[in-house]
Amino acid sequence: MEFRRLGRSGLSVSEIAYGNWLTHGSQIEEDQAQACIKAALDAGITTFDTADVYANTAAESVLGRGLAGQRRESLEIATKVFWPTGPGGPNDRGLGRKHIMESCHASLKRLQTDHIDLYQAHRFDHSVPLEETFLAFADLVRQGKVLYIGVSEWTAEEITRGAAIARELNVPFISNQPQYNMLWRVIEPQVVPASEREGISQIVWSPIAQGVLTGKYRPGQPPPAGSRATDEKGGANFVKRFLQDDVLERVARLEPLAAQAGLSLAQLAVAWVLQNPNVSSAIIGASRPEQVHENVKAAGVKLEADLLTEIDTVLLGVVEDDPRHTQSPRY
Repeated sequence: MEFRRLGRSGLSVSEIAYGNWLTHGSQIEEDQAQACIKAALDAGITTFDTADVYANTAAESVLGRGLAGQRRESLEIATKVFWPTGPGGPNDRGLGRKHIMESCHASLKRLQTDHIDLYQAHRFDHSVPLEETFLAFADLVRQGKVLYIGVSEWTAEEITRGAAIARELNVPFISNQPQYNMLWRVIEPQVVPASEREGISQIVWSPIAQGVLTGKYRPGQPPPAGSRATDEKGGANFVKRFLQDDVLERVARLEPLAAQAGLSLAQLAVAWVLQNPNVSSAIIGASRPEQVHENVKAAGVKLEADLLTEIDTVLLGVVEDDPRHTQSPRY
């Protein structure tokens, strides 16, 4: 495993992080989830990402049990706050002070830890003053319950505004967590430049495009049984945007390029996002331990410039890079 600094901070994270969105507490049973966590630890992964909303808090509890007994100083645990949890009362969502404080304390209990290394605003909250949000984060940092602050799926303008307030409050705001992969590059035009100016790194999710960049989905064929595209609990909604024949045909043309590099297509996809110098870590998920062992092989891989150019040529016309796709809900 290789490690990178997160933002302009002293925190190092593993190039491959393990995340449990859509899997733990939902898609797979407890014993399988624990086997995947153990596989991640055995592979040298030290960075674990979750959120209170995943499986309506159950995912945090699964991760807490899986990491219990590990040396806490050797782990970087990240979670998030924003989306509704619990019964859905008026203060059960968003980035108001009450919800942030109560959510943090609940996450600490579920994760079985006394501090969160990286606490992330899961989306931007248009209904709450940004100063209130960052003051709550600042208080959690002062209390030692949170070490660093991050965000997820914020626009360049939102990141810039947040960074200015964070500087005023002396809050270590160091990361953004966006979707990013060969097919989905909406952060490149604006978010990455803004992040670089503010000393913020990306921890990216969906580096294999919800499984599309493994090559298992084929043009003109139904999705494989048991795949994310057949999961009605939420996975199908996220993957369907990529399940177009023209996209799948281009993905199939990447397979010989991966083979030439001595990589599987999934490994090539994960390695690709790590070529971006503003990316500190790529989050992988897994329903089987073998998937963890397979994808961690992308750590430390250096892709040649000619290969990157060939990838761009193959995918020309099917890549989404419109920054307007980065947006948070209004309520």
